[in-house]
Amino acid sequence: MPTVLIIGASRGIGREFARQYAADGARVIATCRHDKDSATLRALGAHVVPLDALDPEAMPRLGQQLDGQPIDVALLVAGVYCDSSGLQPPSRDQFDAVMRTNVLAPMQLIPLLAQGLQAATGKLVALSSRMGSIGLTAESNGWLYRASKAALNSAVKSASLELGPHGVVCIALSPGWVRTDMGGPGAQLEVGDSVRSMRRVIEAANRSHNGRFLNYTGEQLEW
Repeated sequence: MPTVLIIGASRGIGREFARQYAADGARVIATCRHDKDSATLRALGAHVVPLDALDPEAMPRLGQQLDGQPIDVALLVAGVYCDSSGLQPPSRDQFDAVMRTNVLAPMQLIPLLAQGLQAATGKLVALSSRMGSIGLTAESNGWLYRASKAALNSAVKSASLELGPHGVVCIALSPGWVRTDMGGPGAQLEVGDSVRSMRRVIEAANRSHNGRFLNYTGEQLEW
């Protein structure tokens, strides 16, 4: 029975990952910020761990709870979006919220998860976005979010250099434009379809994929 850790499983893509993996018999450890979301995740079959990624004391507590247990797949899903048009400057609060959630939290989590991932020769998957690709950028909307995902991609690449020699496969994965609270009702993909496609990519990932930025279709994306 594989162990799947999902950071940010309260709703949307994270919750759908929890539902699908649990339905297929995996041992799912799911984090969420609010008690009201715990019951839903438990009903799906997940073991729930409270985690507020913006709480500086929360990360060490999570590390203590995991205690180096083998992790076959670690999914860093938690993220926030900040809408903007053109070169609209973000406020300090907006910058802090986006960068702390999308960049700082993963960079604090990855070292905590390293031992468990190495024990299982597992896979570290950070949910990025096509908007984080510098090479594919063709418009400036959401430039704070774009910058945060580009920074996340860089963190994943660095992690791949450290963890890859220990058998861990580290990838940044774009889910596509998904109909969630973040993606909106006009998005192209149903959340279930996106997650099923990403699971296929994760399942197929091997050492040759370590340090890559992949689309939910399996296509390699430009950094």
